[in-house]
Amino acid sequence: MSTKTNRINVFIPILLSFFVMGMVDIVGVSTNFVRDDFNLGTFAASALPMMVFLWFAVFSIPAGLLMNRYGQKNMVVLSIGISIVALTIPSIYYTFPSMLFAFILLGISNTILQVAINPLASNIVSDDKLAGMLTFGQFTKAIASFLGPILASFAASYYGDWKLALLTYAFISAGTGIYLYFTPIEEKIRHGETSGFGDIIRLLNDRNTLLLFLGILVLVGIDVSMNTFTPQLLIEKLGMETDKAGLSSSLYFGSRIAGSFLGSFLLLRIAPARFLKINMLVAILGVLLLLFTQTNSMIYLGIVIIGFCCANVFSILFTFALQLKQDKQNEISSLMIMGVAGGAIIPPIIGFVTQKTDITFGFSLLLILVLYLLAISFKFAPKNIQ
Repeated sequence: MSTKTNRINVFIPILLSFFVMGMVDIVGVSTNFVRDDFNLGTFAASALPMMVFLWFAVFSIPAGLLMNRYGQKNMVVLSIGISIVALTIPSIYYTFPSMLFAFILLGISNTILQVAINPLASNIVSDDKLAGMLTFGQFTKAIASFLGPILASFAASYYGDWKLALLTYAFISAGTGIYLYFTPIEEKIRHGETSGFGDIIRLLNDRNTLLLFLGILVLVGIDVSMNTFTPQLLIEKLGMETDKAGLSSSLYFGSRIAGSFLGSFLLLRIAPARFLKINMLVAILGVLLLLFTQTNSMIYLGIVIIGFCCANVFSILFTFALQLKQDKQNEISSLMIMGVAGGAIIPPIIGFVTQKTDITFGFSLLLILVLYLLAISFKFAPKNIQ
């Protein structure tokens, strides 16, 4: 009984840490408010998500190396501390440069958190239950992603200050960090020679590892682009006001919550590659609805379909990668998290195309990205893995 109670006591702060991880997605709705507050163009405003996700490319591998030295829990607590500072800055000093700096800090903290939280979670569950644990963690993360736009729109409508949403998340982060800091977690000691930066990068020489790395990059690019540009799609196509259009991000993440919750059960019965294939085929329909329909209901349906179908892709790709090189899971984890930099690469491209053409043409790039993920589902079918 005592062991079960201790496990629950450890389980809660780890799940709350996944919740803190999801707070980064508030950058999407924040971008729309900042664009209006400072009269920015679409391309200039896309610098905000780029400032967040750029650091996944720069800091993922160093974070993994620091984790080997200082421990997984300590790195998670450090990341939460940096998040608190980042989320507090806009309420103290609100300019476009200060927002860029705040989201740089948020990107660095989220990079450290994503690198460290998955190995930390592996300490409290057996290997055969790790995928389920990570999927449930993604479910918890999606709740924070879902709530962000609602909090921001509520704060803007009722208090005239959307930044109160960031302050709310700062207080939740503080509580989580304190809880985790005082929770004892026995970490698995890793034996053997510690890999260097070059050793981790050389893992990309393996074709399958490279394909999965690009898959993570593409997936996060889709995720951040939907979060960032869906409100603009509704503003331009349907003439919505910014605060109401911002709720579309919550619709997207709400569908991700439903998808990840259902997926955690379906993946126990359906092979991951087949599950990925089915989801990407349906996601194509969702993108087409965004591109070629002009009514509220059809656009909303497209948003829901894409969110639902993309909900479990990260866990599936991450599982594929860990199974490729089971003796180098820490290195693979750092490398795959580096692919989250897709959130800094793809949205500016879509923003640039949108500014030169229109939002519909910009969204058409998502179709190419979904087709890539569909191709991965065929490549990693059991009969095709080499």
